[in-house]
Amino acid sequence: MQADVTVVILAAGLGTRMKSNQAKVLHCAGGQTLIRHAVDAVRAIAPPERIFVVVGHQADKVRDNVGDRGVRFIAQTEQRGTGHALLCGRQDLETLGGLLVIFYGDCPLILPSTLTQLVARQRDSGAGGTLISTRLREPTGYGRVIRTENGNVAAIVEQKAANHEQLAVREINAGIYCFDANLFWSSIDELTPNNAANEYYLTDMVEILMKHGHVIQDFHVKESSELLGINNRVDLAAADRVFRDRKVHQLMLDGVTIEKPETVTIDSQVVVGIDSVIEPFAQLRGDTIAGERCHIGACSIVRDSQLGDDVVIEPFTLIAKSKLERAVHAGPFARLRMDNHVEEGAHIGNFVELKNTKMGAGAKAGHLAYLGDSEIGAGANIGAGTITCNYDGVSKHVTKIGEKAFVGSNSTLVAPLEIADRTYIAAGSVITKAVPEDALAIGRARQENKEGYAKRLRKA
Repeated sequence: MQADVTVVILAAGLGTRMKSNQAKVLHCAGGQTLIRHAVDAVRAIAPPERIFVVVGHQADKVRDNVGDRGVRFIAQTEQRGTGHALLCGRQDLETLGGLLVIFYGDCPLILPSTLTQLVARQRDSGAGGTLISTRLREPTGYGRVIRTENGNVAAIVEQKAANHEQLAVREINAGIYCFDANLFWSSIDELTPNNAANEYYLTDMVEILMKHGHVIQDFHVKESSELLGINNRVDLAAADRVFRDRKVHQLMLDGVTIEKPETVTIDSQVVVGIDSVIEPFAQLRGDTIAGERCHIGACSIVRDSQLGDDVVIEPFTLIAKSKLERAVHAGPFARLRMDNHVEEGAHIGNFVELKNTKMGAGAKAGHLAYLGDSEIGAGANIGAGTITCNYDGVSKHVTKIGEKAFVGSNSTLVAPLEIADRTYIAAGSVITKAVPEDALAIGRARQENKEGYAKRLRKA
C-alpha cells in the first residue's frame, strides 16, 4: 500500500450485454461480486480512504456490497463516458496529488502484483502516464493501441471510432491507467465529447498529455486472461474458472491435499489449514475457514462456516453459517442449516438436521433426528428419530437438554421445554413438561394387547 496513490474504479454502468436486471459489477465469479474483486485487488496499492468507486446504476446496492471495505464513492447519475466519470469526482479527487490509478470494476482477474508493478513503472519513469496493454487474438470490442514509428504510444482508438487499418491492430488497451495526478487534472478540461457517441473518453487523455509534451508509456502484460473484461455470461463463466483454478492451485502449494482438483469448487476468500484433505466434488463457499487436518468429504457443501482443527465432514453433508469446533464429526448426509455451534468432539450422524442449535462437547446425535432451536449439553445422547417441535405455527421455541442426558429413540420434544442434566427419556415418548435431574420421563400411551384380534380380522 502506498499513501500517495489514489484509485478510481469505474462501476456505474448497466452492462446491457449481460442481459440482466442486476448491475454488471454485482454479478459473481469465484464466490465474490466483480466489484469486490476489483476493490480487493487495489487495496494492495492504496489506502481505503483513497479508493473511490464510481456508482450509477443500482448505486445503493453497489455501495452496500463494498461499503465494508472502507472505500469512498462518486455518483455518476448520467453515464456519458469514462472521462465523464472522472469529472463527476473532480471535487474530491483533484487535490489529492500523487499518482492516479483508473480501471474498470468489471475487470476482476487483475492481480495485485500487476497493479503494484504498474505503479512502480509509472513512479520510476516520471512519464505523464502509463497504461496496461496486451495482445489478443480477437481484439473486437477493445480500444487499439496506436504507436508511432519509433514504437511509442501515439493514441488509443476506441472500437467504434477506429478505421479499417486500426481495427487490424491486435494490441489493445486494457483500460487500466496510472497517471501523474497533477498533470491529469490540469489537462482534464480539454476532454470533449467530440465523437459519434457524444461521450467523454478517458482514452483521449493519452493524446492530450502527449500534445503537452508528456510521454505516455505502456506496461505490457503477456497473460491476457488476467485482463479479461466481463461483458456477458460467457465471460463471467471464464472468469469463474480462472478464480477457482488459482485457488485450488494455491491451496495445494500451501499444503492442502485436493483429490481431483478439477472437480472441486472453492471460493477465492476461503481459508484451509495445512494437511487438510478435500475430496472430489466438494464445495467450500463464501467466508468459510477450515483449520488444519480437516477432512471434507466428497460432494459436501460448506458455506460461510468455521471448522476447527481435525474436523471430519463426511460425504454429502451440507453446512451453512455454522461453527464446528475441534474434532467434530458430521455426516454423511447431515445438514447443519444455519446458526449452529457444535463444540469439541461432538458427533452429528447421517440424516441429522440442525438449525440454530448448540451442541455441547462430546454430544451425539447419531442418525435420523431434527434438532432446531436447541441447546444440548455436553455428553448428551440423542436417539434416532428424535425431533424438537420448535414451531407452534406462530413462534419458535427453545428446547434445552442438559449434560449427559439420554434421549431415547423416536422421542418428540415439544418446546418450550427444559430437560435437566443426567435425565433419561424413554424411547417413543412425547415430552411436553420439564424433566428434573436424574429422572426418567415416559410419555407413551399405555400398551394394550388384544389376543386373537389379528386372526379374526384376517378371517373377516
